[in-house]
Amino acid sequence: MRYFYRVYTMLLMVFVFVSCGSTKSMAVDSRNGCYPLPGAKVISPYHNDRGSHRHTGVDLKTKSNDAIYAVYDGVVTMSKSYYGYGNCIIIRHDNGYETLYSHNSKNFVKEGDRVKSGQRIALTGRTGRATTEHLHFELRKNGKPQNPMGLLDKLQKK
Repeated sequence: MRYFYRVYTMLLMVFVFVSCGSTKSMAVDSRNGCYPLPGAKVISPYHNDRGSHRHTGVDLKTKSNDAIYAVYDGVVTMSKSYYGYGNCIIIRHDNGYETLYSHNSKNFVKEGDRVKSGQRIALTGRTGRATTEHLHFELRKNGKPQNPMGLLDKLQKK
């Protein structure tokens, strides 16, 4: 009976994981990608309940002024201070995805720049509504946030 309960629980967890859309970001090809903040750890996961709103990305903890790298080749569509995001960069990639990097202390790229995977684009900081130095990273498809954890896990293992 104990074995049956374990299998049932595992299947239920897989069902919940898939039905919540958590695998959507898995379609992103990680072969030519670069981890945005080497050595950083996730301190706040995707969709972490924050009271009245959901977290649309992940927060990666690091120390101040660590280099942030572009995950994929692409074109910078925004590089400026943007409300609670603080200094923020959005890059549109050929695969149809966009990546967002925020709370930066300094942005090195400007709107319209072409960037390469692994290119240094910013430094970590504490701008906007940040309470500590970190990178807020988002993955978007057609403007809708996707869970970036599948991608980040693959990139970190490279």
